Amino acid sequence: MARITAGELIDVVLDPGSFRSWDRPSPSAADSDEYAGQLSRARERSGVDESVLTGEGRLAGRPIAVILSEFNFLAGTIGRAASERIVLALERATKERLPIFASPTSGGTRMQEGTRAFLQLVKISQALTDFRRAGLPYLVYVRDPMTGGPVISWGALGQITLAQPEALIGLLGPRVVEVLTGELLPEGVQTAENLVQRGVVDRVVSRSDLRAEVNEILQIVSPPHVRGLSAPTGAEPRVRPAWDSVEASSRPDRPRLRDLIGFEAEAYVPLLGTDAPEYRGGISVGLAQFRDFSCLLIGHSRDSAADDVLTLSGLAAARRGFEIADEMRLPILTIIDTPGVEITAASEEGGMAREIARTVEALTQVRSPVVSAVCGAGTGVSALTLLPADRTICAENAFIVPLPLEAASEILHRTTAHAPRLADRQGIRASDLVATGLVDEIVPEAPDASAYPAEFSRRLIDSVATHLYRLVDQSEADRLAARRRRYREVY
Repeated sequence: MARITAGELIDVVLDPGSFRSWDRPSPSAADSDEYAGQLSRARERSGVDESVLTGEGRLAGRPIAVILSEFNFLAGTIGRAASERIVLALERATKERLPIFASPTSGGTRMQEGTRAFLQLVKISQALTDFRRAGLPYLVYVRDPMTGGPVISWGALGQITLAQPEALIGLLGPRVVEVLTGELLPEGVQTAENLVQRGVVDRVVSRSDLRAEVNEILQIVSPPHVRGLSAPTGAEPRVRPAWDSVEASSRPDRPRLRDLIGFEAEAYVPLLGTDAPEYRGGISVGLAQFRDFSCLLIGHSRDSAADDVLTLSGLAAARRGFEIADEMRLPILTIIDTPGVEITAASEEGGMAREIARTVEALTQVRSPVVSAVCGAGTGVSALTLLPADRTICAENAFIVPLPLEAASEILHRTTAHAPRLADRQGIRASDLVATGLVDEIVPEAPDASAYPAEFSRRLIDSVATHLYRLVDQSEADRLAARRRRYREVY
């Protein structure tokens, strides 16, 4: 695979002629003639003075800071001078409120400088924490290879992590692993493609697509996140027998999360590998831009009437999504449409109950405005994981139920025949949820979302936009206090 130099990356990502370096000559870290010679030869071979270049430029006219490794300078290793450059760039970007595009490629910490170089990783982490706490975007594009110190300091802490195709990414490089353990890791473990499927990397992006991908992400995450107030549709929901709603929500052609994205999203960037069926675990996480707002979209990834249960990996993805939204000050939209949770020995041993509790707790605490939308079957604790919000809307035929109705009927009556009657008794319908104070608005289906999926999707997104528009006018303290009262008063 062809390695990409820092200079080539500047040409690929930034507007032509817009790059301006922030770097200044650093005092020499060489404590021996041998190391001084290595540094001199590295400068001659690479054409740069250190393994890291920093500066600012423009992407589609938008100012952006860059921190870029140069592998041709001593295999991109990080010593004291390179670390200081990274910290200074992070501090300057924080002060000037610039988003950062970082692209590490490195063989690790520079062993010629020993422990003093190794300890620099802590100050990089501190500076990056300050940057992210300022609510600024930190986008990482990992190039081949990336191992060692840069991984644990500034390479693995992106809110969004992209990777070069076939890039080797790991805590330790293959040679170091073999020396330390006497064995090699299984083939393919440290590849970008494998790590996407595990949710470690968000997306694999080729050099030719990189500029467009970064630009799209910045368009979504840059404020203002809520830009307009949608007009009401004029349609009115109907009150139906509860079992009719259960049957309607189970139809194979009912619009699901992917349909909502396809009909209404102007831009969508999947994150955490949740567009890979091998990983997603019943949850999709992505950056989404709609007509009137941008958001972090987290939803149950049920594609049809077939079961797509929530797993431990899905719960982890949801919580990471909440963190990303909080760091980037993005509103959150959750989509609830789930048949339930995984029930296996592995899920029990993995602490499924604890992880569900942690996920519910995390969503109740996020600082970003949250709108939850019940779009189909909200079954059991799986629904609860994405339900807590400042505002909740519910499709006319959607419902929330503590246990699948057939199972509840079997438990109570030793037959599934009583499921329709239980549906009426348990208060599961959208109209029932409005009466409890949990749901703020019912989205009409006129008469069934399956018959008019595009129209239904537009109604739902317009409703979300209206509620977000009202929420962003509130202070964070007032919004969080109101969220707490909202659930405290449910009885």
